[in-house]
Amino acid sequence: VSLQELMQPESGANGTVIAEFILLGLLEAPGLQPVVFVLFLFAYLVTVGGNLSILAAVLVEPKLHSPMYFFLGNLSVLDVGCISVTVPSMLSRLLSRKRAVPCGACLTQLFFFHLFVGVDCFLLTAMAYDRFLAICRPLTYSTRMSQTVQRMLVAASWACAFTNALTHTVVMSTLNFCGPNEVNHFYCDLPQLFQLSCSSTQLNELLLFAVGFIMAGTPMALIVISYIHVAAAVLRIRSVEGRKKAFSTCGSHLTVVAIFYGSGIFNYMRLGSTKLSDKDKAVGIFNTVINPMLNPIIYSFRNPEVQSAIWRMLTGRRSLA
Repeated sequence: VSLQELMQPESGANGTVIAEFILLGLLEAPGLQPVVFVLFLFAYLVTVGGNLSILAAVLVEPKLHSPMYFFLGNLSVLDVGCISVTVPSMLSRLLSRKRAVPCGACLTQLFFFHLFVGVDCFLLTAMAYDRFLAICRPLTYSTRMSQTVQRMLVAASWACAFTNALTHTVVMSTLNFCGPNEVNHFYCDLPQLFQLSCSSTQLNELLLFAVGFIMAGTPMALIVISYIHVAAAVLRIRSVEGRKKAFSTCGSHLTVVAIFYGSGIFNYMRLGSTKLSDKDKAVGIFNTVINPMLNPIIYSFRNPEVQSAIWRMLTGRRSLA
């Protein structure tokens, strides 16, 4: 069954089926479009450059061949994927001044965006589990976090995220779109498309809330439980220096988790709201641009090992290790 057939309105529904959506973008004022283009192009280049630098450092530097940095390298790949799903297409629309997006392309963007964000969600949980084992179970750390376990955690993250993204996409493709087709956003996402559907989205929203609770609620609960154990273990350390060192390895991860979940919850817990405003665009910028751009900054600024590895890589020096 083709996408067009899936999106046909039920017999008796008023209006004609729409073949494309019009993405209104960030700003209506034409004079500010060049400024938006330059800012987003800069953000894209910084994000891709920063994340690929961390990935290269993790691959090249022997000191960074540990589970924590293995997950960080994977996180960098996801951040590049996440921003590449939304920003390049927005930049091309700004250049061509064509705002129409075929329904199929819109659903494809939706699928890949939720795929990368979903893997991100589970990978942050795997990183919390890694910190828990390193601080609370140091004697069995090497066996419990072997290379096989690391790969299994990453593979499971991709499998769960793929299932989630496919569910979102299939559910969206069953809705009827026969009325207005203007999306007040710069990329295709669930809240905005739900607003445009001319069929009831109540069942869809209930399903997505249930899936979302499993996808976001479970990882979040596991992260909180991990860090309660970590905090308890660190507080038992008598030396101030020892506590400082233990907390410093968790600081970057906790910052990234807080930003990621904070913006995500604000965006998707408002699916039932009657009006979607420009605030949603701001949250969208946070989810798709600022989060991926902040991750390498947070991890490199707070981590001397990553800093020195990137510096050695850029200057062509080899590690003494």
